[in-house]
Amino acid sequence: MSSSYTPPGRLGNTDLSMSTDPRTHPKLKAVVDAYGMGGNNTQGVSDTRDLEVGKKMSEEMETAIFGLYGAIDMSTPEDKNEGEVEETVEEIDGPDGNKIKLYIFKPKGVSGTLPGVVYIHGGGMTIGPTKNPVHDRWCKSIALQGNITIMPDFRNAWTKTQHNPFPTGLNDCCAAVQYISSNRSSLGFSHFILQGESGGANLCFATSIRANREGWIKEISGVYGYVPYISGGYDWSRERKLKETPSQIENEYYFLNPDNSAALAFYYSPGEGQLEDPLAWPYHASEQDLKGLPDHMVSVDELDCFRDEGIAYWKKLTKAGVNASCDINLGVMHGTALIFRNALPEVNRKQIEAIAAFAKRVA
Repeated sequence: MSSSYTPPGRLGNTDLSMSTDPRTHPKLKAVVDAYGMGGNNTQGVSDTRDLEVGKKMSEEMETAIFGLYGAIDMSTPEDKNEGEVEETVEEIDGPDGNKIKLYIFKPKGVSGTLPGVVYIHGGGMTIGPTKNPVHDRWCKSIALQGNITIMPDFRNAWTKTQHNPFPTGLNDCCAAVQYISSNRSSLGFSHFILQGESGGANLCFATSIRANREGWIKEISGVYGYVPYISGGYDWSRERKLKETPSQIENEYYFLNPDNSAALAFYYSPGEGQLEDPLAWPYHASEQDLKGLPDHMVSVDELDCFRDEGIAYWKKLTKAGVNASCDINLGVMHGTALIFRNALPEVNRKQIEAIAAFAKRVA
């Protein structure tokens, strides 16, 4: 006697939330319940393609998400035994007469050249201060694995004073990467990878595509994207989501709201056709865009609404002949390894060690 198949998540049961989904890691359930995040995030904007709505929503999301980043415990008991990291700041010229700060994390007491990891932070390319306890801890952890980590302070699409739509942030990232490449000797490393999560993974992928188009891709040794936010298709029809990225329905309202994600996407790329421009949304890259790219690693979270766009991008990479790997972190939501280091140290450690191993391997 066989029981009938029930699709996972909200595909099979629309009453499920992250807290009640049987796939959810027990430690994740405990921490999201403690922070009031276990229920479904159904509070979305009414108009996803209105810049004023996007502006207001961006400010609200920055306050909520990065307020959490400032409050959450990022420590683990093992931290007392870890080495020291030296932090410095350089300021370079940006592409529009602007200045870009580079936050540099280097392990103390290590001589010789080291692999470099250029970390581009998440926030949908739109929100979030570069410097905060979560990003700093991520960079420090990568550095302690024997790397020099550099975090560029690119311009977000939203600030309190100005709208900086696509390609402003991408231009800053490309300028920073080219500066880092030209100064690798003085910075202390022989080669480097790009690494980012969510919107940061978007900018890593987009930077590599632009470098490929412009002929400087050989400067980048590899690209590691964690929980990439890359389709821009968060207000697609239900039918299209089910066909292309069913995780948008399967994990709908888990931590993130699709309408808010769509509004953020439009605020970042409001120009005609930009929601399908591969430099804004790498999910739409052609095979020609991807041919000749360096090794890639894509890592996605099982309970993430963006999971399937990351997997789809990996499939495109392999079809284009790129050496690419992909893994799925079971039982966890979008960005768990970055955000919940204290609650799920094993998930954080796996990701940090994988980034470090990848950086060393692609030398």
